[in-house]
Amino acid sequence: MKKKERVFTFKTDEELAEILDMIPNKSEFIRKAIEIALDNKCPLCNGTGSLTPAQHRHMQHFLTVHPLQKCQQCDAVHFICKTAEDDSLH
Repeated sequence: MKKKERVFTFKTDEELAEILDMIPNKSEFIRKAIEIALDNKCPLCNGTGSLTPAQHRHMQHFLTVHPLQKCQQCDAVHFICKTAEDDSLH
C-alpha cells in the first residue's frame, strides 16, 4: 500500500527561488534535504539551534572536560576527551 502523500509549501526570497528553479526535480531535492537535516540534528538542542539556560550550563561544564578541536585532516570540528584521546576515525 502506497503511503498517502501531502503537499507542503514554503516562502523564500527571490535569490533562493532562482536557484531552486535551476534544479530539475525540486520536490525530490527538497525532500532529500529535509531528510538529511532531520537525520543530522543536534542531539542536545534537538535541531532547534538554541539551548535552554540549563542546557547551556551543562554544555559549558562538558566543554571543560571535552573541548572542541578542528581536525587537521578533514577540518571537522569535534570534541576531544582529555581523559582518552582517540584518533581512530582517520
